[in-house]
Amino acid sequence: MDIKALQEKALLIRQDIIRSTYHAGSGHPGGSLSVTEIVTALYFEVMNIDPKDPKMPGRDKFVLSKGHAAPALYSALAERGYFDRAELVNLRKLEHMLQGHPSLQVPGVEIATGSLGQGFSGAVGFALANRLNKDPGQVYVVLGDGELQEGLVWEAAMAAGHYHLENLIAVVDHNGLQIDGRNDEVMTVNPIDKKFESFGWNTINVADGHDFEQLLDAFAKAKAFANGKPTCIIAETHKGHGVSFMEDQVGWHGKAPNREQAEAAMKELGGEL
Repeated sequence: MDIKALQEKALLIRQDIIRSTYHAGSGHPGGSLSVTEIVTALYFEVMNIDPKDPKMPGRDKFVLSKGHAAPALYSALAERGYFDRAELVNLRKLEHMLQGHPSLQVPGVEIATGSLGQGFSGAVGFALANRLNKDPGQVYVVLGDGELQEGLVWEAAMAAGHYHLENLIAVVDHNGLQIDGRNDEVMTVNPIDKKFESFGWNTINVADGHDFEQLLDAFAKAKAFANGKPTCIIAETHKGHGVSFMEDQVGWHGKAPNREQAEAAMKELGGEL
């Protein structure tokens, strides 16, 4: 896809995020909107996947370690053709497959995530298993920056560096906010790049994690390293990006829009509820 086509997909995914969280009456729109371009780039340009064959041998695998951003993942999967988009309005509803955090009931979801840090550990396991099985698939994992406060993250980072898992690419969604406020006020996670480097990782800083050219360049560089190290991409993003009254507002971490707010958001995004 060219950049314009990716931007159009990202816009549709943003509309899906607002629509699905509104109909659910719950969810995490802020953190879902901040990873939209990252997820769009992966599913529509970077990863080797086949929606018609979700378990295709040799496929690339994606892990959403910040599982509360499931609306972004579900929207990307639906837009990519893994399941009917009509299902998105059933987010978090009983007797439907789209749970509040990624569920293995959903075609294309590789691992159930939710408790922060566990998805990252699972991704390390996938990467190690791929190497042992001579599986050429790349493993991609997206973490929240507040998630880096979990000790489990650094145990996994240490293991990935120790085992030289160059088939693992992590992306940190660095929007600076977490459920309790700003990262720097709760418990600073900086300098992220130096910390990962100390655990034996390559690092790439992306100044604008909503810019597809920068993201695609970072993913290309990460795949080209081939130096026996995993790679971490630190992408500077904005929570709630794309909806003016949600952007950089911590309150949208776990709050669904009401009808008035959803309609206002959809007007900005050019869609309908």
